[in-house]
Amino acid sequence: MKKVVVVLCYLLAIVSANVVTASTVPFQFGIFIVPAGTFIIGLTFILRDFVQSLIGKKKTYYTISCAIVLSAISSYALGDTLWIVFASILTFLVSETTDTEIYSRLRLPFAWRVAYSGIVGGFLDSIIFVVVGLSPLGANFLPWSAVGYAIIGQIIVKTVVQLIGAIFVKMTMQRISKFIQ
Repeated sequence: MKKVVVVLCYLLAIVSANVVTASTVPFQFGIFIVPAGTFIIGLTFILRDFVQSLIGKKKTYYTISCAIVLSAISSYALGDTLWIVFASILTFLVSETTDTEIYSRLRLPFAWRVAYSGIVGGFLDSIIFVVVGLSPLGANFLPWSAVGYAIIGQIIVKTVVQLIGAIFVKMTMQRISKFIQ
């Protein structure tokens, strides 16, 4: 049952990130631009690590495939262009695969694997989506002069979420290990 709950939380977080991003004006922290869904995307990398711990790498890839489909459907249903849906799919595929592979290969305690794999996944997620989404076929949701600020803002937020998540995991590891066993 706990496996199903964690997988559903992961999938719900993916859809929630799309809904929050589509329905909320991006935050501006000084010069940095951060879509509201960025906070949730940082959490999805942590949840994906829990999914992998519970169901294994192979089944995690099936779950990522389901998440990509749900993300694409919700993104399109919320009014995104097909190019933005494509940018989202590509971004998701690269960042989640990278997170999964890094997490799998690290021989470190769970909290450190969560931190390292999620930071790299979040870094790729931030760069790929903004650059591909802004291509000539994209929605041009930002002027090119703001691209760097959008990327850096998202990287900062996702990194902070990953680090807070890893600290939380480390502090509660005894309870978490009972849950994921």
